[in-house]
Amino acid sequence: MNIAVSPTAEGSSGRAQVQWSLRWESELQLADHAELAEFFRKSYGPTGAFNAQPFERSRSWAGARPELRVIGYDARGVAAHIGLLRRFIKVGEVDLPVAELGLYAVRPDLEGHGIGHAMRVMYPALQELGVPFGFGAVRSALEKHLTRLVERQGLATLMRGIRVRSTLPDVYPNLSPTRIEDVIVVVFPVGRSISEWPAGTVIDRNGPEL
Repeated sequence: MNIAVSPTAEGSSGRAQVQWSLRWESELQLADHAELAEFFRKSYGPTGAFNAQPFERSRSWAGARPELRVIGYDARGVAAHIGLLRRFIKVGEVDLPVAELGLYAVRPDLEGHGIGHAMRVMYPALQELGVPFGFGAVRSALEKHLTRLVERQGLATLMRGIRVRSTLPDVYPNLSPTRIEDVIVVVFPVGRSISEWPAGTVIDRNGPEL
C-alpha cells in the first residue's frame, strides 16, 4: 500500500478547505496525471528519493494502476489522494475478491491538519462497489499511524505476521520478477464481517502493489 504520511499528530483545522472528487481512471486527462505526478513526487520525496522515482514526467501511479481515485483539492491544487483497484488475491489457498487501497498521500504542507481522515471518504465507494473487503499492506513503521487512522475508528483491522507476495511492476534481467515482504495487512470489512476473512499467513497479490 504505497503511502506517504507525516508522524505529526492530526488536528482538524484543515479539513473544511478540502473538496473531494471521486474520479474513474478513464476520466483523467493528461493535465490531471501531470498534476498528480507532481503531487506524488513532493509527497513521497521526503520519505526517500527512490520512493518518488516512479512518478517521473506525468506518471501518476507507482506499480499497478488504480481504477478509481479519491482526490482532495484545495486552493493550491491536489491536497490528498487514495487509489483503489479491484482484484483477486489468494489468502492461503482461498481466492478472494478485494478492493486494494493504495497511493495514499497528503501534501506535505497539510500534514498534521486532519487530511489523513480522507480514508473515510473512500469507504462509501467501497460499499457501492459491493466488494466483500478492502485490502492494503503497509510497512511496520506505519503501524501506529494506521492504528490511529483506521483501527481505532472501527474502519479496519490490522493483521500482523503475514507475508505478501507481489510481482514487480517491471521486469529486470538482474532481479527476481516477484518479491515477498513481511508487512502489516489492513482489512476493511465491507460486504462481509472480519470473521469471514480467510486464515493464512501468506497472501499472493498476483500482480504489482498498488
